Amino acid sequence: MKQNKLISQLVEQEKRLKFPAFDHERAVEVGMAIYRTAKEQQLSVTIDVSAFGQTVFHVAMPGTAPDNDRWIDRKRAVVHRLQKSSYRVGRELAAEGLSIEERYFVSGMEFSPHGGCFPVRLEGSTGVIGTVTVSGLTQDEDHQLVVSVLEQLLQK
Repeated sequence: MKQNKLISQLVEQEKRLKFPAFDHERAVEVGMAIYRTAKEQQLSVTIDVSAFGQTVFHVAMPGTAPDNDRWIDRKRAVVHRLQKSSYRVGRELAAEGLSIEERYFVSGMEFSPHGGCFPVRLEGSTGVIGTVTVSGLTQDEDHQLVVSVLEQLLQK
């Protein structure tokens, strides 16, 4: 039951956190907002913001490693393929008792259903036009860092 409540919350976040417009400047603004938050909280994370099929912002903070870049690639692949946050996909799979390989017939070496990658959508649209990803913390902390910054930016 607890898992279902979390999944419902993740669905609600995806419905609520949409941008009125999104371009390269907005992508950099999002990346910098996460960077400032991570720096203030002394977090070692790699931050990635993509839009329209390209990486627009990418920063690896002290204490991270090249492996964080691979995690970002694998989380981002999940969001683009399944059109859901990577954390939501992971929680749905856990609730079903299945791996990503079993459920979607994709390689776990290329697709990682762990928290930290959130879809960028425009208001009035359902398609994913980009992603905001963090790697370096636990999966729930990666997800929460992204969501908390998006909530702050979208309230303005």
